[in-house]
Amino acid sequence: MVRIRVLVVDDHRIFAESLAAALAAEPDVDVAAAGSGPAALRSLERAATEGRRFDVLLVDADLGSTVPGARLPLHDSAESGPDGFVDGISLVTGIRSSQPSVRTVVLAEKDDPRRAALALQAGASGWVAKDCSLSRLLTVIRGVLRDETHLPPALLTGVLRELTAARKHRTESERLVESLTPREREVLRCMVAGLGRKAVAERLFLSPHTVRTHMQNVLGKLGVHSTLAAVALARRAGVGPVDLAGDVVERGGQLA
Repeated sequence: MVRIRVLVVDDHRIFAESLAAALAAEPDVDVAAAGSGPAALRSLERAATEGRRFDVLLVDADLGSTVPGARLPLHDSAESGPDGFVDGISLVTGIRSSQPSVRTVVLAEKDDPRRAALALQAGASGWVAKDCSLSRLLTVIRGVLRDETHLPPALLTGVLRELTAARKHRTESERLVESLTPREREVLRCMVAGLGRKAVAERLFLSPHTVRTHMQNVLGKLGVHSTLAAVALARRAGVGPVDLAGDVVERGGQLA
């Protein structure tokens, strides 16, 4: 019998343990639970190292929004909770990047077309109400392993509307980004990576004054008034950060 390995990620301990126990009663399901995003990442890494990768993650949509210390070091977060906490949808984004073979299903307290659309854009394969039946949840788990996408029927119209609007915003964002010069796009990618003016100047071998001018031009052409807004628009347009991993260079026989 082929067994399905499931990881439940929820910071509500009683819910997580109850759901894990219910799933474990199924003859073809192996299940574990994690109480935070960092714990989930550690479980995933450990399982991959041991050659026992998880097949499906069931992730609380509001993960980390009320638990101190639940921040995750993810650069392409889809959604952040209050006080900078990163929620379950952002965890989905990180999992898609680090372990794309793992299917994720978001568990939600209530139906929300906007957040369900964000979850799909982040790479989730399903959105399920927390109070759904066990049989329904098992159908979704087995379905996403067949590359199916599962949404509650009542959400379909709203999610399609949100995705259409997001596509329109992306198209407009792409048009604005295309108005930038090649150098301005380089500067924008540095901004997406979180580099400040001095760091950008050092990376591009420019003076801080020149970088400041480029940044002002970027904001003006994009029609925004802050670096944060420019970064958000860039991400909608599909602009990624510069590769900071390639910044190690040899200087005078030493690595710097």
